[in-house]
Amino acid sequence: MQWAAIAVGAVFLLVGVLGFIPGVTTNYDTLTFAGHHSEAALLGVFNVSALHNIVHLLFGVLGLALSGTFNGARGFLLGGGVVYAVLWLYGLIIDLDSAANFVPLNTADNWLHLGLAVGMLALGLVLGRTRNAPDDKRHV
Repeated sequence: MQWAAIAVGAVFLLVGVLGFIPGVTTNYDTLTFAGHHSEAALLGVFNVSALHNIVHLLFGVLGLALSGTFNGARGFLLGGGVVYAVLWLYGLIIDLDSAANFVPLNTADNWLHLGLAVGMLALGLVLGRTRNAPDDKRHV
């Protein structure tokens, strides 16, 4: 469980950093703090803004911070899975060209958020069956 939280947290940190690197993020000169007007795209596919990148960085830090205990790691994976499921639904409901798309999101982001929700929830549920003891605070 804890290794899974470390891996997921590290990926979010990496994605957050990559979102600020011109070339890895195309149309970098259009990167805005927030809003649907940002045409910057991580790997040329996923819309990003400075806010979007900062959220990825914070989510990564949270994953690493909570990986120290079984319950923390499980909470990160399950809670993160729920957050990404809600974000996926939000992306489906809003008009992507409206002010409601403050993150910003595009269709590729929506599919990625669904995959993250399913993956994080699956990790939290499947690996949750392997807990050793009620107060197992051993770090990976």
